[in-house]
Amino acid sequence: MSIRKVRVEDAVGMVLMHDMTKIVPGEYKGPVFKKGHIVCEEDIPCLKDMGKEHIFLIELTEGQVHENAAVDRMAKAVAGANLVLTDPAEGRVNIKTAINGLLKVNRDVVDAVNCIEHAVLSTLHSNRVVKAGDIVAGVKIVPLVVDETTVIEVETIGRSHSGLLHVLPMTEKKVGVVITGNEVYYGRIEDKYAPVIAKKMNLYGAKVTDTIFQPDDQEKIVGAITELKNKGVDIVIATGGMSVDPDDVTAAAIRATGAKVVTYGSPVLPGAMFMLAYLGETAVIGMPACGMYSKITVLDLVLPRILTGEKLVKSDIAKLGYGGLCEMCSECRYPQCSFGK
Repeated sequence: MSIRKVRVEDAVGMVLMHDMTKIVPGEYKGPVFKKGHIVCEEDIPCLKDMGKEHIFLIELTEGQVHENAAVDRMAKAVAGANLVLTDPAEGRVNIKTAINGLLKVNRDVVDAVNCIEHAVLSTLHSNRVVKAGDIVAGVKIVPLVVDETTVIEVETIGRSHSGLLHVLPMTEKKVGVVITGNEVYYGRIEDKYAPVIAKKMNLYGAKVTDTIFQPDDQEKIVGAITELKNKGVDIVIATGGMSVDPDDVTAAAIRATGAKVVTYGSPVLPGAMFMLAYLGETAVIGMPACGMYSKITVLDLVLPRILTGEKLVKSDIAKLGYGGLCEMCSECRYPQCSFGK
């Protein structure tokens, strides 16, 4: 690569080889003139206002790639299903989601890309719920020009790991709810849990189709879970009765249905007494009382993954401990926080 220095007054008619950025602190940062722009007389005052006395014209040598062409190729190599790319600008391409869904990122492969000299791949965390149009990753190179070998390395990694970065749709699932507890069943107190569950399901695009109230009676809870499964629900959520108190029988009832238990207990606070099991293809969730009064719990980390059709195993739950402590902020900012990350 060779660089030729030209006074802005002498640059009229020349073609810019890279974006020229203007920064107004607190107001604006972005390209005023983009790569390919032909400099005209009217541009000279603006360039001088930007502090530019000279323009540097880049002449590429064989085997070199301009920053915008490089990041365009790199972004195409790493972006998977349900993602779209912005046009290159200032040596960067943003990757956006085309749908509402769950972002999946292979962290090890992201690390591998970022070990390549001059390559930059910055992403959101995996298993993040995203909405159509959200920026989920940015791709950039450091210099204005990069050896094509850098681009080829990223492209090779992208071809070898098709699931590096993609978004899974969360399909609408039918949810059956079993509200347990003598105090609610016999009318001593008003139930507060069913509306909370319904609201949470709506948030993630699921639908509560049936709600059954049962006392702290193992046999009756087993019957309710079995009834909901036979009705064809995709997920059963049994609330309450999940502690080690002898009167709490919900966990035992879930086991007694014949469901295969993935975990009883999770390394997430709130949500330590959480239970996940599968009765055939039906996910059965034992949800402790924290789900009623805590805005964000282990359910927010697990439910979106179930809604994509993912079948969780014990190790998936174990990994939730890192970042699994909710800080109970006075104003909840989830998912713009460390919880579940």
